[in-house]
Amino acid sequence: MNTRQDRFSKKILDTPPSGIRKFFDLLVGRDDIISLGVGEPDFPTPWTIREEAFYHLEKGHTSYTSNWGLLELREEICKYLESYGMYYNPKNEVLVTVGASEAVDIVLRAILNPGDEIIVCEPCYVSYQPLADLCDAKVIHLDTSKNGFSPTAEQIEAAVTPRTKAVMFCSPSNPTGRMIPEEELKKIADVVKKNKIWCLSEEIYCELAYDGKKHVSIGKFDGMKDYTIVLNGFSKSFAMTGWRIGYIAAPADLLSECCKLHQYATICAPIFSQYGAIEGLRHGWTEVEKMRISYQQRRNLMHQAFLDMGLPCTEPEGAFYIFPDIRLTGMTSEDFATELIEKYKVAVVPGNVFGSGGEGFIRCCYATDINKIKIAVDRIAMMVKDKTQKNN
Repeated sequence: MNTRQDRFSKKILDTPPSGIRKFFDLLVGRDDIISLGVGEPDFPTPWTIREEAFYHLEKGHTSYTSNWGLLELREEICKYLESYGMYYNPKNEVLVTVGASEAVDIVLRAILNPGDEIIVCEPCYVSYQPLADLCDAKVIHLDTSKNGFSPTAEQIEAAVTPRTKAVMFCSPSNPTGRMIPEEELKKIADVVKKNKIWCLSEEIYCELAYDGKKHVSIGKFDGMKDYTIVLNGFSKSFAMTGWRIGYIAAPADLLSECCKLHQYATICAPIFSQYGAIEGLRHGWTEVEKMRISYQQRRNLMHQAFLDMGLPCTEPEGAFYIFPDIRLTGMTSEDFATELIEKYKVAVVPGNVFGSGGEGFIRCCYATDINKIKIAVDRIAMMVKDKTQKNN
């Protein structure tokens, strides 16, 4: 065991670190940099949720739960999903996970065999491809940049082959904030049913929708329950990132296989987090709405700022990200983000880390104090002006 290749798994050596974390690590110990990088609410978890967790800790409720999670939580999740037109059995069609990240991992491992193909709608969250690669599956990169970063049924249909096992997307999207329109989702559902493939729908940002829009899940359409895997959680909408609490809603036979992986990897989600999530679903909605309104105000400010500095930028319909086009500066995404943090003290994430179609864009998170956002966009505008003047 004299070489690095001998000491470690080849798969893990070939897996790149997160492009988001690379830029986050540059912030450690630096209070002079304004971060628009990491996608995390700047609000603390609502007090009613924290108080409920304190109560259960004081009562000594610190044991394992069922591998599936507290039945009481699964029942509340099912009630919540009913509001989106989906109906699940809390006993065997909902599995509570350690965040939505674990949910993505165990679902991919439960459905993918070596050589299977999975269509991933890109730009997308950075974990999708590496986790599929670790299953020895082939990722089919579906570039949505020509469609305003929203996948179409026609695109997906054209990408399907006899080896296709699944299609995966996130709506509202990380990194673009786009929401797939209901009429297009219905067409995508028809493609999924026709080809009898899985549809992995990450809906972690579903409560953060703006301008009166309401999230629609592909799982609500007729016949889609057998094919849809809903991946969701409490990190974003309820500002519970550190609580690590998510869930999968899917057919019972799939979840029984996912639960095996969950048992061996984590046993169960933290019990106090589960009690907090129950409280959030029952009494946390006023605080969720306050956060959503604040994010919408910040989105408006940031969107207008990018337009004012001459950067093409689609207005996000949800989540808390915006994805401006920086190609007029003549720089790559990586170079732009690197110079921005080094010279202008603003951290963003280069769009290329989110896959095909992301090059030439940057992801900015507006879950940041609005006064800091104002300073940050002024600094970005300075850089854009300097670069465009040089190009001209």
